[in-house]
Amino acid sequence: MAITAAEVKKLRDATGAGMMDAKKALTEADGDFERAIEILRVTGQAKMAKRSDREASNGIVASSGKSIIQLGSETDFVAKNGEFIALADKIVTAVAAEGANDVEAANAVKLDEGTVKEAVEALATKIGEKLELKDAVSYEGETHTYLHRRSQDLPPQVGVLVEYTGDDAQLVHSVALQIASMMPQYVSREDVPADVLEKEKRIAEETAREEGKPENILSRIVEGRLNGFYKDVCLVEQPAVSDDKKTVGQLLDAAGVKITRFVRLSAGA
Repeated sequence: MAITAAEVKKLRDATGAGMMDAKKALTEADGDFERAIEILRVTGQAKMAKRSDREASNGIVASSGKSIIQLGSETDFVAKNGEFIALADKIVTAVAAEGANDVEAANAVKLDEGTVKEAVEALATKIGEKLELKDAVSYEGETHTYLHRRSQDLPPQVGVLVEYTGDDAQLVHSVALQIASMMPQYVSREDVPADVLEKEKRIAEETAREEGKPENILSRIVEGRLNGFYKDVCLVEQPAVSDDKKTVGQLLDAAGVKITRFVRLSAGA
C-alpha cells in the first residue's frame, strides 16, 4: 500500500526513527501505526523516543572553511567517541559546501544517502544517547576560526568564527581568543537590540532609585551604568586581553581591521 509523507512524519515524531526506517516499518506493517512502532522497537530504531526528554548538554564544535557547527551529546564520553567526532567533521564539511547558516538549513543538507538530520539520528540510535545539531553558522567574507579545548582528553568544545576586513591576521586571532574567553555578545553598541538596551536602562534607573539616589543625577548614573554594560557585552569596548591599557576597538582601529560579525559556540550552552 502507498505510505504518505504525513504518516511517515507521524511515526518519526512518535519514535524518533529516521525517515527511511519509519517508511520501511509502515510498509512492513501495511500502514498499521501501532504495529509499525512495534517493528521499530524490535529493531532498535525507536530508542530515540526514550531520550526525547533528555538534553544534549555536552558535545563538541567543529569547523571547515567559513563554517562552524556545534554537535551536542549528553556526555563527554560520547563527545570523545571516534564516530561522533567523525560525524561532526563530515557534517561541517557538508555545511560549508552548501553555506548553510542555521540549524534547519544544516539539518537538511545532503549527507551520504540521506540528510544531516538523519545521520545524527542514526548515530544516536547506535550509541544510545541523545545527539543533536545545536548550531550551524556560515559566513561569506574573510574569516578566522579558533577552536578551544577545555580538557586535553576532549575535542574542542568552544569555537569562535570571526568575519573581518583588513590584513592583520595575527590581531584577528588575538580577537578570536578574546571572544572565546570574555564572551562578548555584540561587536559594538550599535548592534545591541533596542529592547535589550531599554531593559538595561530600566534596570539601571530602578536600581538607582532603590538605592535612594537623587532624581537630579539619575540620568548620569544610568548613563554610567550603561557604559559599564557596553564594556561587558560589546567586543570593541572590552579591555583587550593582550593589552589591557587599550580596548579591542583601539587595537583594531590602529591596525586598520574591522570585525564585521562573530559567533561563539560552546558545548553545553
